[in-house]
Amino acid sequence: MPTAVAVTSPELVLPPPDRHTPPAAILQSAEPGERGGGLDRTLAEIHTLVEHHGHLLVVHPAAAPPALVHRLHAARAALETDRLALVGVDLPPLGTALLALQLRQLSICDFSPGVLASAARLLAHYLHAGAVLGSVARLDQVPVGLKAHAKSWLPGSQFAVVARPEPQLVRLAGDQDPGLKGPGFPTRLVVAEGGLPAEGVTGALARAWRVREVTHTKLPAESADWWGTGKLTEFAAAIPDISVLYQLVSSVRREECHWCGLELIGDRCAFCAAPLPPPGERGRRALPATRPAPGRLRGRERAPALTRPAPAPAERALPAARDPRLAPALDAGVTPPAGGPRIPAGPTGGPVTGVHALRPARRAAPADWGPGRPPPADPRPYEGTHQPPPPSRSRNPRS
Repeated sequence: MPTAVAVTSPELVLPPPDRHTPPAAILQSAEPGERGGGLDRTLAEIHTLVEHHGHLLVVHPAAAPPALVHRLHAARAALETDRLALVGVDLPPLGTALLALQLRQLSICDFSPGVLASAARLLAHYLHAGAVLGSVARLDQVPVGLKAHAKSWLPGSQFAVVARPEPQLVRLAGDQDPGLKGPGFPTRLVVAEGGLPAEGVTGALARAWRVREVTHTKLPAESADWWGTGKLTEFAAAIPDISVLYQLVSSVRREECHWCGLELIGDRCAFCAAPLPPPGERGRRALPATRPAPGRLRGRERAPALTRPAPAPAERALPAARDPRLAPALDAGVTPPAGGPRIPAGPTGGPVTGVHALRPARRAAPADWGPGRPPPADPRPYEGTHQPPPPSRSRNPRS
């Protein structure tokens, strides 16, 4: 299954240019109002997509409501998964939809999920997004001078604005070429009309930018807030050929994320947000070799068993000295030498072996031992039989 590409609004879904492009997944819980849902519904939708496709890219505008962005990050933390990438795009709404379409086209190629998610930042540099506005008084996405602010109050004034990749703002004068700096390669132009006629975009601007194909679509609802006015015509131009997109992404050097192990292009991983280490430290790893494999849920693997270190080989002890008296008894088939010490017999009448050989030999009792021993030379007087001696008068040893 190809990597799934999801968007946070159905208005960010453009029709595919061919039948091979997979459809985009729409997070219904991200919609505002009662049709959306809480965190539980977001968890259910993301978990289903991750389990079905393996990896999931959620493309959302960088200017999305903070509550929506926080809910997506909370869902990722609650699932404890490294197979979900939250791709925030700093583009106008129509440009965001066109970028999501390009990611859908590349998802059927042989790119890994990490490379596909990192390619969003690369493709955004080759995408030109702008609009024709009736007023720039509330425009804060592009620097607007005082002269342009003053002219926006004149009736019938129109301005051509390019927000990405390089901010541009010019005042339109009739059907002439606005003189906007465009892409230096053939593009496909997507136009969404909303209150202003689109002839100026599809005519002079399309010829100046060498547009091959023009596609009309519905204006996203977020465009009015992004551009500061509801009287506009939004447009976006991008590379239409999937073979050119494939060569563009393939020509970039790939690196391995030192945190999650996925491939990436650029300087940051789109799945774990870990930055790329400096060139001198890219061969090192920040995690031990027991890190979880890419594409698995974290927190569900058992910790590796601890292994005891092998004990050091013990030094060979020297043989203990043997008693010559016990040597014949311990060695089978050896007879004691003539004139040597007599070996005591064991319980069965044979030579002493085993524990009995370790017992000391019996000795003759001394003459001063037993009841017939002589009394001591100066015996101390006892008051009676088996009575202890009387205690001293003073318990102080110094007295």
